[in-house]
Amino acid sequence: MLDSRSSYAMNLNGIKLTWLGHASFRMETPAGKTIIIDPWVMGNPSCPASERKVKKADFLLCTHGHSDHIGDAVEMATKLNPTVVGMPELCHWLGSKGVKHLAEMNKGGTQSLGDFKVTMVHANHSSGITDGNQTIYGGEACGYVVEFSNGLKIYHAGDTNAFSDMELIRDLHAPDIAMLPIGDHYTMGPREAAYACKLLKPKTVIPMHFGTFPVLTGTPAELRKLVTDVEVLEMKPGQTIS
Repeated sequence: MLDSRSSYAMNLNGIKLTWLGHASFRMETPAGKTIIIDPWVMGNPSCPASERKVKKADFLLCTHGHSDHIGDAVEMATKLNPTVVGMPELCHWLGSKGVKHLAEMNKGGTQSLGDFKVTMVHANHSSGITDGNQTIYGGEACGYVVEFSNGLKIYHAGDTNAFSDMELIRDLHAPDIAMLPIGDHYTMGPREAAYACKLLKPKTVIPMHFGTFPVLTGTPAELRKLVTDVEVLEMKPGQTIS
């Protein structure tokens, strides 16, 4: 078991990675582009106040339609004019709300965007979009593998349980860093996340989607007890590594 303070996690070769709380992350590429995955910050109770006014976003990657993942997607997209990536059904809904730059895709597909490539991969979860008093079909939930120009690969699992095809993600993409939900109840908990690490074999795992609400009881400490040969990097909301 590797210590969470190991030097590997702090050397991303020109990439800056910030956890905004829950499942939201900001990534700044070597070319200076800003990517936000699962844009939910303004109403996110785990997001620091200093991070709730987003001033720059070149790309938004949306894993599914639940409000704790796309709660700020429309406002960010209409104010900051980023390219928004998501399932076709989710993108069609965003377009109906005035979002202009949509780069829809589906599982197995890869797009080149700026100085990185993004591949949409499988996730096991629901994806209804709450729109007023309606729940609208948002396509399937997904995850993303982001490959940067310096060769670093980061896998954001979205909301999911562990599934055997994580072996395919490992074999096809070999992510260096895996961002995995561990909170339990709505996603996998530490026990399943540990099994996901066994399938994915990343160098580092960053726990997410825990502690935001009382029902999300899984902890990084529990995960750390269950894994070997992988670094468990427990980030704090607002923390940046580079």
